[in-house]
Amino acid sequence: MTNTFPTSLGDVAYDIQGSGPTLVLLPSGAHDRHDFDELRHHLDGRLRTIAMDWPSHGESAPASGPATAVRMADAAEEFVAHIAGEGAIVLGNSIGGFAAARMAVRRPELVDGLVFVDGGGFLPLSPQVRLFCSLMSRPRFLRTIYPTFSARYMRARTDADRRAREAAIATTRANPGLRSISELWGSFASPEHDLRADAASITAPTLVVWGRKDPVIPLRVGRRVAEQIPDARLEVFDSGHVPFTTEPQRFAELLVEFAAQVGEPAMESVR
Repeated sequence: MTNTFPTSLGDVAYDIQGSGPTLVLLPSGAHDRHDFDELRHHLDGRLRTIAMDWPSHGESAPASGPATAVRMADAAEEFVAHIAGEGAIVLGNSIGGFAAARMAVRRPELVDGLVFVDGGGFLPLSPQVRLFCSLMSRPRFLRTIYPTFSARYMRARTDADRRAREAAIATTRANPGLRSISELWGSFASPEHDLRADAASITAPTLVVWGRKDPVIPLRVGRRVAEQIPDARLEVFDSGHVPFTTEPQRFAELLVEFAAQVGEPAMESVR
């Protein structure tokens, strides 16, 4: 069943499946919560998963005002505080990764464990990166390039990869999705999107997952993130920007293992 929750950026649609430790799923920009369908199938109810659509994505309402990275992260923080105020494992892909990591910095009580998947906020802002963000902030350019761009970053091998890519293309075909994604890209070059100085302050157990073939945020960035966040563990997949649509079964087993490790300190404190 689809539910909605009002955030400062607009109402978000979400659904809940399974039982056990809570896992909140934050998708990439232009993508929707159905990116996680195969992953959730392989979890087979072993975790309580809560997946949301960003404003202007999927079944959510249009964004109210500019959909910047920081405003999307604020919306995610509000959502998690409402739906899992006692704390949860928070998984974020791309902009979802930025939102999850920023939440772990700002609201550590909400993040029992962080799963950072090909996430944003740690890429050095070279002149080339700034230029590309500027181009992608132009709706006409974004709409024209997105089919080619998504083919390159998805490196599709599975039906789930291909479905995720088609959904992302559809989001960028017309407003409100086109407008929101262009605004999001424009915000990536802002100082507020840079979390590099905050990485060492993350205290949550952290699993960093990266696609070896990701051309948007290369693996070298993932390696650096894993080095900067205390005691973080890095897992590399032979995939593009969305590893869990390419290898959902392996990713599911990794999550179950991680959730068990996150739960061990809590059990020790009870004894």
